[in-house]
Amino acid sequence: MIKSKYWPNVRKVNLVTVKPLINKHSLILIRLTTKNIFMSTPKIITIAAKSSYPLTVNRLGYGTMRLTGEGIYGEPPNRPEALQILKQAIKSGINFLDTADYYGEDVTNRLIYEALYPYPTDLVICTKVGGARKPDKSWIPYNTPENLRSSIDNNLRTLKLEQITLVHFRAIAGHGAPFKESMDAMFEMQKEGKILHVGVSNVTRDELETAMAMGEIATVENMYGHAQRSTHKSAHGDSNGGEELLDICEQHSIPLVPYFSLFLSMPKKDTKIAAIAKKYNISEVQANIAWLLHRSPWILPIPGTSSLKHFEENLKAADIALTEEDMKFLE
Repeated sequence: MIKSKYWPNVRKVNLVTVKPLINKHSLILIRLTTKNIFMSTPKIITIAAKSSYPLTVNRLGYGTMRLTGEGIYGEPPNRPEALQILKQAIKSGINFLDTADYYGEDVTNRLIYEALYPYPTDLVICTKVGGARKPDKSWIPYNTPENLRSSIDNNLRTLKLEQITLVHFRAIAGHGAPFKESMDAMFEMQKEGKILHVGVSNVTRDELETAMAMGEIATVENMYGHAQRSTHKSAHGDSNGGEELLDICEQHSIPLVPYFSLFLSMPKKDTKIAAIAKKYNISEVQANIAWLLHRSPWILPIPGTSSLKHFEENLKAADIALTEEDMKFLE
């Protein structure tokens, strides 16, 4: 067996001993090297593995944000296609959906309900709280204990659920309630039974460690893609990167759910991703998703799209195998 730095503590590839092939004319020695061996990626991942209620899901989820209108606001331009994507996701084996009541507003939650209710028993619907939208489509913090309770109740109402399986608290640095106050409210609602598992989103390394000291953190949703792995600063605020805390996630068996894995990476004209795409005759989007799946067994990609054609192309990325040499090239 061999190990890889991309897969900490995971023994993953069998090496077969190859004997020399001998005939009367020649001696042929066959060598196996890591550059010729395709890496094996797990197809499933377990959320809250150490809890009393672990959740095992297939290791390609779907992010619903793109199912909304322009500017992540309002109804989708093609509502029938949006509903079809959600139905096809379930048929294709996806059982992890990422949503938020501030997508739309309430648009993705209502689409999920319309397309999928009554929900499959193995479906994990993960929502987010901590933000809200104004009529001018701007994003604002909505993270006081009262705000969070209102958001949870709204998610329960629009999704027609009695308990939300997984909720991410999205941190917005320097705005609204202090981080610990917001997390206290999240864990309190977990005790009340409104939330099964608590996760965090857009957190710094220090915030993640603070949250873990307060209670069990099931998942982390941070910005992460091949061309943009560390914190991205913009006029709209910081998108905290997954690279800064991936080691904590791996050490504690906490899935990292990447957001903006394509949104920030694709415009950068990533020449290395382009080379891999050309090598395997796949799209650059598929190469990005494949890299995420190979980067760590604790990454749960949720690529989103409003196109059924692109959705089906994204699904195929789960079957793309990269080699150790490819991953070194993509460092």
